[in-house]
Amino acid sequence: MNAVNTTATSGAETLLRALKAQGVEVIFGYPGGAVLPIYDALFQQNAIRHILVRHEQAAVHAAEGYARSTGKVGVVLVTSGPGATNAVTGLVDALMDSIPIVCLTGQVPTHLIGNDAFQEADTTGITRQATKHNYLVKRSEDLARIVHEAFLVARTGRPGPVLVDLPKDILINPALYTEPATGGHRSYRPRTEPDPARIAEAVRMIKAAKRPVFYTGGGIINAGPQAAELLIEFAQLTGAPVTSTLMGLGAFPASNPAFLGMLGMHGTYEANLAMHGCDVMVNLGARFDDRVTGRLNAFAPGSKKIQVDIDPSNINKNIVVDVPIVGDAALALRALIDAWKRDTARQDRSALADWWRRIEVWRAKDSLKFTQSFKKGATIKPQHAIKRLWEMTREREAFITTEVGQHQMWAAQHYRFDKPNRWMTSGGLGTMGYGLPAAMGVQIAHPDALVIDIAGEASILMNIQEMGTLAQYRLPVKIFILNNEYMGMVRQWQELLHGGRYSESYSAALPDFVKLAESFHAVGLRASTIDELDGVIAAMIASDRPVIADIHVDPKENCFPMIPSGAAHNEMILGPEHESEAAGITDEGLVLV
Repeated sequence: MNAVNTTATSGAETLLRALKAQGVEVIFGYPGGAVLPIYDALFQQNAIRHILVRHEQAAVHAAEGYARSTGKVGVVLVTSGPGATNAVTGLVDALMDSIPIVCLTGQVPTHLIGNDAFQEADTTGITRQATKHNYLVKRSEDLARIVHEAFLVARTGRPGPVLVDLPKDILINPALYTEPATGGHRSYRPRTEPDPARIAEAVRMIKAAKRPVFYTGGGIINAGPQAAELLIEFAQLTGAPVTSTLMGLGAFPASNPAFLGMLGMHGTYEANLAMHGCDVMVNLGARFDDRVTGRLNAFAPGSKKIQVDIDPSNINKNIVVDVPIVGDAALALRALIDAWKRDTARQDRSALADWWRRIEVWRAKDSLKFTQSFKKGATIKPQHAIKRLWEMTREREAFITTEVGQHQMWAAQHYRFDKPNRWMTSGGLGTMGYGLPAAMGVQIAHPDALVIDIAGEASILMNIQEMGTLAQYRLPVKIFILNNEYMGMVRQWQELLHGGRYSESYSAALPDFVKLAESFHAVGLRASTIDELDGVIAAMIASDRPVIADIHVDPKENCFPMIPSGAAHNEMILGPEHESEAAGITDEGLVLV
């Protein structure tokens, strides 16, 4: 039963009371006519802080950054019509990357719905495929219950965005408040506890493996810090190498010798060849994304596959697995560890040692190496810029967001994460313009931390208006632009796959980013040569204000390794430092029986 407050307040006040009961401290939003009752109620209280963004898409990305860096549910408030439609990109981004968001949208009064009223849109219809679930509140007595339910759905099971559409009359009219329901939801009951029989089967398979590999994803991070700790413990018990998806970086320490790096399209040589040559693969919280698997019929050929995922719909969706385990990643890892310790079978440590010897040969290839000249006036290589950024911030409490493109992949390759929740990037949707607003959300959640958006000169312009938000709230976010004057990843694909026909990928009219920063009351810095780089990074870090650091890098540098779309893990293109192998890698030497 829900406890009911018999004193009716306005729907807007009831809404805020429900948000407070859910532990909400911050809302990212933009006002409009349909939601003015909520803004009036916000004005009359001090428990919930509101951050005024400059665009509704940015509000969702900011809430994503807040959620991903804290593990809490991010909250968004936008008005009806264009306010809601502007938020759709952020909602799909959160859906693809499993980020818990509750988005509150205004709507025209209930009696006008369907009449093409001013700023009306079929928000629930538009966002049905963009959210984990959505609601249209039609009765005042349902308001509090729906808000509580929205938070439950957003944060449990596979996390994701939930939208609540709020007609203006529902916000104005009296609405009784009800407390969150106890005992769970009658129909929404995501499974979190893994099947013990499947756990035992997985342990037997891993113990019998000669060439095991762990394939870890964002599900580890979503399961909370304990999951990351348990992953370290299980990897140590099994002796297996660990790889990570883009979304999973930080779940397993990059400094741990068992870590092979990111796998997939721009993953390391050793991670991809370990995946290709393994005999048992353990997927922990990843969804077999196409950027990881490459050509499906050549993905980890001949291996047995175990998949742990809290979302049953992810099991066998892209890759058929031998042992499916539905459950929370932390609970599944605890169960695997306990079952491993109980199981009396002996592991083939000799075969495992042979496997590691092979992996060390691949690791010695140093697939991420690049050549940086240190002569005065030399051009900055983008990989070196990221490496120096990491080296100069590694002792700080640093959080990294990115935009989307080459700079994103170089950041994933060269900025090494040892903790979860420090890396925020758009993985599934690949949303340009994500990084700056996400960094705002992170900085709101961690006011004393160093928050850096690693950006490209094209992506940063997608939501550059949020520099105004940084100024208004004095958020000292640092924007580290790798400026190559191209849409770099587009240019790279055009070079390698389209005969060098650079169609519309060159940015011919870029702003002066230093002056742009200053116009938004921020600090503008620029490094054009290698001898200027360290000084700019140091000045950026030392500033207590928002900073744009415009780092001019080699415009023709490509991001390697690279698995072309539709190729297999053993068909990587390596960089110019590996010219003799750049045509691809054969299967020779991979039959490790």
